[in-house]
Amino acid sequence: MERSRPLGPALPPYEPLAEGLDMEGLPRSTVVSVEPPPVPPPRDHLAWSLCTTLYANVCCLGFMALVFSVKSRDRKVLGDYSGALSYGSTAKYLNITALLLNIFLIILIVALIASGTIIVANFFNHNQEYQPFLNPT
Repeated sequence: MERSRPLGPALPPYEPLAEGLDMEGLPRSTVVSVEPPPVPPPRDHLAWSLCTTLYANVCCLGFMALVFSVKSRDRKVLGDYSGALSYGSTAKYLNITALLLNIFLIILIVALIASGTIIVANFFNHNQEYQPFLNPT
């Protein structure tokens, strides 16, 4: 009967240890392959731009950020990381600008409503002092 050969690559021949020698006496070697970590792809801020477009599209900044985010994603897919980084950075700054404008507008609207309410309340109180309501007869 024939002996079958192993399917894998041929291994070096096995050499037994010499008499009186154990594994602790042998030098140990470890090979560590050190590779630089892969460069992360640039961020395109697409989700942030989409939310800015849908919920806070002041002066169309959210839509412009969405356009730059899509351009950044296209560049990333093509492998042009410097172009993707440039478009992604522009989208980020447009999103930040839209966010700051929205915060300012919300504070302004709340302040105007509060001051308008105070003025109307003072106006009614002032009129009530000079012209009290007549009792129904």
